Amino acid sequence: MNFKDHFSQQAGDYAKYRPDYPEALFEFLAKTARGRELAWDAGTGSGQAALGLTKYFDRILATDPSATQIENAVRHAKISYTVAPAEQMDIPSHSVDLITVAQALHWFNFEAFYQEARRVLKPDGLLAVWCYGLNEITPAVDEVVRHLYANIVGPYWPRERKFIDEKYQTIPFPFSELPPPTLHMQQMWDLSDFVGYLQTWSATQRFWQENDQNPLDIVRKALTRAWGEAHQKHKVEWPIYMRIGRISALPMSRT
Repeated sequence: MNFKDHFSQQAGDYAKYRPDYPEALFEFLAKTARGRELAWDAGTGSGQAALGLTKYFDRILATDPSATQIENAVRHAKISYTVAPAEQMDIPSHSVDLITVAQALHWFNFEAFYQEARRVLKPDGLLAVWCYGLNEITPAVDEVVRHLYANIVGPYWPRERKFIDEKYQTIPFPFSELPPPTLHMQQMWDLSDFVGYLQTWSATQRFWQENDQNPLDIVRKALTRAWGEAHQKHKVEWPIYMRIGRISALPMSRT
């Protein structure tokens, strides 16, 4: 099955600079799941969510269609990595307690993935999908980043990015939903760390490829001025938007 690969080229930086999900997220999932034997992290990328599950689940199957992403993923004794699309998995039916999809559902074929999720999940198995929005640091830095995001690299975002801008609320989710917790991700980063993160944006990479120019060079002076001392660490915060439901529930749709 073909897939849209926007991250393999920068997979090393993706693994290095993508923020970690909060422990409270995985505590919530473990508490809400009816079993903890097997979790499947679909679209695992560099494995951040899979790693977070290891504290609570006996085994984690982590899959991604990008071999380069899997090669750069963090290793753990409980995690089995496989290069595979989320829509077609070699997993026994009714064997999975929890499926997670972190910052990846918008790339999937929704109908095909949901069909596969229903097949592999145990009765009352849990499906949790989430994304995170644009970061917040300080008003001055945020103004520069939003200019970069919307006005400079804005036309270079894949069309699926709109689902994140819409907080995943417009993605079809045909399950009776549970109320998600209010969660944020946080990192303490200096300017070099933050620039590294901005360079993992797919729109940054596409702009760079098509214009032979790093778009961060356009805002570098303004970003440096807004940041202050380059080695100064700022708290970087991202809101998390989650949809969660049980697979055995009667189908419902919210668009």
